[in-house]
Amino acid sequence: MTLAIQSHISLKPHNTFGMAVQAAHFCQLDDTAQLPALLASTAYQTGPVLWLGGGSNLLLTRDYPGLVIKVALRGIRLLEESADSVLVEAAAGESWHDFVRYSLQQGWYGLENLSLIPGTVGACPVQNIGAYGVEVKDRIAQVVCADLTANGAALELDNAACRFSYRDSVFKHEAAGRLLVTAVRFRLSRQPQLKTGYGDIQQELEKRGIQQPTPLDVSDVVMAIRASKLPDPAVLGNAGSFFKNPVIEQVQADALLQRFPALPHYPAGPGRVKLAAGWLIEQAGLKGYRQGDAGVHERQALVLVNHGQASGSQMWALARHVQDAVRQRYGVELEAEPLVW
Repeated sequence: MTLAIQSHISLKPHNTFGMAVQAAHFCQLDDTAQLPALLASTAYQTGPVLWLGGGSNLLLTRDYPGLVIKVALRGIRLLEESADSVLVEAAAGESWHDFVRYSLQQGWYGLENLSLIPGTVGACPVQNIGAYGVEVKDRIAQVVCADLTANGAALELDNAACRFSYRDSVFKHEAAGRLLVTAVRFRLSRQPQLKTGYGDIQQELEKRGIQQPTPLDVSDVVMAIRASKLPDPAVLGNAGSFFKNPVIEQVQADALLQRFPALPHYPAGPGRVKLAAGWLIEQAGLKGYRQGDAGVHERQALVLVNHGQASGSQMWALARHVQDAVRQRYGVELEAEPLVW
């Protein structure tokens, strides 16, 4: 398959914030067989390189001076099956939400709580995406990669080798720029093992009169909850939750709870406590706050939105303003989830 590298291409269709910036060079990877030619190309060899999935975890504050590569690898394969479980592989360019719904329709369960998360399959292990009491690491068996330092040679990482933690993995650290995720293999169950105790899931099921929910029911409810709280990027540019929930030491959490008894907090390992970033931002008075067209969403303070004409630098200035406000009020550092260029 021929590889076409184009010049001076708008990235507006390729990032969910809708930032109207350009890439000096751009190409689409449709097949891993294209990797040797891509890795040998002048554009790859001479400038910075940005690998792009769905563009839903990215804030571009200016034009990209190098090569942007859109990973468009497609395909879903059933590799193994038994009476209790299946091993299924999805290519990196598949839509995450479409894959979740497809798996449920096949009777493969375990991803229902992760419905309607934007982005691609290839991004899910990098970020270790999670929602409503479930993290994708709990269902990943192996991640298939291309070694960019070895002409794109294929290799597999098992779950342990991915070094998953909260919104983190090896792909953000020493594997960054060296390993490209080309496919992910999931161990899914044929027997429903529902988790409905997180957030509003159980309440929404009861509201719908569903007493014995199926995994598809849970997926439907999660989709409804997310849609009620999170804006559609096609309507209002955003990258979903912009900040990670901060994890702090127990001593600091105890001191904060003395001052703010209503502060939501959750165990995060020995001597560690996770706080709700959205609550911190909202209580700092920033829910619905705007700086021009850059704003904090009116229904979910974790989400920063582009009301139309905000630039990437304006969005990043707003993000820093939010970080400063939370730091001054609570002494807590908020870390951005998206990659910021």
